Amino acid sequence: MKIAVIDDYQDAFNTPENLARLQGHEVVTFPEPERDMDRLVAKLQDCDAVMCTQQRTWFPRSIIERLPNLKLICQTSGTAHIDLAACTEQGIVVSAGGGPSVAGAPNDTAEIAFGLILSSLRHLPQEVAQLKAGGWQTTQGTGLYGKTLGIYALGKIGSVVAAGGAAFGMKVLCWGRDASLRHAEELGYEVAASRESFFERSDVISLHLPLNGDTRGLITAADLDRMKPTALIVNTSRAGLIAEGALEAALKQGRPGYAGVDVFEVEPVLNADHPLLHMDNVVATPHLGYVTRERYAVFHEALIDQALAFAAGAPILVQNPDVLTK
Repeated sequence: MKIAVIDDYQDAFNTPENLARLQGHEVVTFPEPERDMDRLVAKLQDCDAVMCTQQRTWFPRSIIERLPNLKLICQTSGTAHIDLAACTEQGIVVSAGGGPSVAGAPNDTAEIAFGLILSSLRHLPQEVAQLKAGGWQTTQGTGLYGKTLGIYALGKIGSVVAAGGAAFGMKVLCWGRDASLRHAEELGYEVAASRESFFERSDVISLHLPLNGDTRGLITAADLDRMKPTALIVNTSRAGLIAEGALEAALKQGRPGYAGVDVFEVEPVLNADHPLLHMDNVVATPHLGYVTRERYAVFHEALIDQALAFAAGAPILVQNPDVLTK
């Protein structure tokens, strides 16, 4: 098979181990992001399989129907960005998921969340820039001890962030669905009396929810307006959790005072083409939550397993099983 590895931003796939497992197959990698659909089709035109990391590239019907040679899409996680019906009609198998678990996997994103918290409240980007420019101290930071850390959804990642906050001497305050709040009580964390109280009392809020039909736009302009002018909101989950445009407007109005973001509505963000990147009270990172050597090794192992299984005539983790009868 000719296999294309797309959006391999760090050119991380081309390791001796990965290529050895795919011996006998032609592998071509594309590190650069591709947002021009005509160029994407040209790159994949003669490929039998494509390997995708997370939801970096969308595969709507308009793309699928222009790739007559494609027989397999390998995917590391969910398939919301892939038109499964179109794939089935075109005879394209979509495999997704798999791979071994990694000890401490929730820590990957939790570490970025805390990196954003510390960078924002201690003004690290500004101080680093000043020092490199020949200056010295220019800001006063805010310490974490005694402050209230609000965790919206105490799941696997939220639990790690909460534990980190407690280790710094922060008071942990939780909000979310009933199961999340029960978990908070079991761990000895405080549950907010109400949603309004959660936003009003928190000095730092960290969001840890999945994005779906129920959670899109869950955090509203009214919620943000309840936050303190000294408060920070951190989003390492999905940008769509916050109502479109609400965060930019709230930061301009001064409630909350700061934001740390690792996610954007449309990714990748190129040429600094996003309003948050031009605000002094925002620390932003390019969706680094899961970007670790350990996590990539798991992703690549899963993708190769999917490709080899398909090549052997026994595809695994098939998300459109009807295609197998075609």
